[in-house]
Amino acid sequence: MHEPFDDKKEAVDLSEICFGFDRQTDERSLAAFLRCFVSSGMLQTLVPRLADQEITDTVDFLTGLMQRHLSDAEYHRLFLAGQG
Repeated sequence: MHEPFDDKKEAVDLSEICFGFDRQTDERSLAAFLRCFVSSGMLQTLVPRLADQEITDTVDFLTGLMQRHLSDAEYHRLFLAGQG
């Protein structure tokens, strides 16, 4: 059974999302962008519209980022937090 998307997130000031200024701003902007992207309404609207290959490509991309940048312990603590 699927659980509903979790919509608990920090408030995001969209006017502060700006890329290309400097690394610190890019990091802050990416975090804000991703918080908007994973909102309940966005996911419920977008995910059913994705083609099978888009789903696979997205999972492969995100999994690759985690494999390159997280230790096993970080992966389990941060991504799988409380999932078993």
